Formats: sequence, C-alpha cells, structure tokens
Amino acid sequence: MVDFSLWDILRNLLQAVRWTVALSLIAFIGGGLIGLGLLVARIAKVRGAEAFAAVYVQLFQGTPLLMQLFLAYFGLALFGLNVSAWTAAAFALTLYSSAYLTEIWRGCVNAVPKGQWEASSALALTLREQLRYVIGPQALKVAVPPTVGFSVQIIKGTALASVIGFVELTKAGTMIANATFRPFTVYACVALMYFVLCFPVSYWARTLERKLHGHR
Repeated sequence: MVDFSLWDILRNLLQAVRWTVALSLIAFIGGGLIGLGLLVARIAKVRGAEAFAAVYVQLFQGTPLLMQLFLAYFGLALFGLNVSAWTAAAFALTLYSSAYLTEIWRGCVNAVPKGQWEASSALALTLREQLRYVIGPQALKVAVPPTVGFSVQIIKGTALASVIGFVELTKAGTMIANATFRPFTVYACVALMYFVLCFPVSYWARTLERKLHGHR
C-alpha cells in the first residue's frame, strides 16, 4: 500500500485530466469536421452521399462505443496497423462524434422553413451562398445548444477509453485506487473532476437554450 495524501491523489488525477480534455477536444473538433462534410454532401445531393451517411450514422449510433474502441485498438492490428491506445481512442471517438453531430446538424438545417430555401433560390444564390448567408445563420441558432450539450457526452465518453489502456481520468483513478486501497476517496475525486469539467458546459448549453427560446 502506497501512503498517498489527498493532495497527492488530486495532483495525480489533475495530470490525467489534461488527457481527458485533449481527447475530448480532438473527438469534438475532428467529429465536427467529418460531420459537417457529411452534412454538406447530403444537402448538395452528392450521388450516394445520402445512402452512405445513413449507413454511417446507423453504424456508429447503433453499436456501443465500447465495442468501437475495441475494434479500433485490436481490429486495426489485423491489418498490420499497430496503433497506440491514444490513437485508437481518438480515432474511435472522432468517428462516434461525427455520426451524432451530423444528425444533430441535419435536424437543425431541416428546421429552417422551406420558404427560406425557395426564397434564396429565387435570388439565384449558389448552394454555398445559401448556406453562408441564409440557411446557416438560422440553423446555427438552433444547433448551438444541442451541440454544446453533446460535448458533455463526449467528455463522459472518454472514460471508456480506459478499457484499452489509455490513461485518462478514469484509468488514472483506477490505478491510484489500486495503489492506495482508498477507492471511495479516489473515485469521489474522479467524480468531482468530471463534474467540474461537465457542469460549466451543461450550464452554458442551458443558458443558450433559454436565450434562443426567449429570442423566438
């Protein structure tokens, strides 16, 4: 048994928090870029884009994130790609996030009245101009609250990366608990740190939603 003070526990957990934050940012940004690309392809009616996006979304929404992490870490090795736990976790979470974000944003774009599309088409605007000046700004107001809210799910989802050996907050907590035999103290600190990470984002999402509701 290692004699750790509460400060030692907190200090070691704080070092792991940065990896949780980094993984969350990579998954959110990477997933956002892929999701945006799929959304634009669907709106532009690129041949095969609608069918591909539908299968893509169903695949990642219909299977557990835990299984996706296992496949990314162990499955890629079958093709001769030896990836680290960090790379596998970032890859799996990015694809997982992109599937949800593209559906969130598609719903927001569909929420824009059809008349807005018709009016912008009557002005001879290109699809790019329609999205930039007419549809995009309106869809953005609807998209911000659920998008910010989903980022909380990404932060919590990083905890599953511990199963493939990636040392983020949950994995670090398990290692410290095994070394100190103080699981209640350690996991209470872990829960507190997740709360500190997630609560401001959740509060921001609720605030944006109230502002949007008031604006309407």
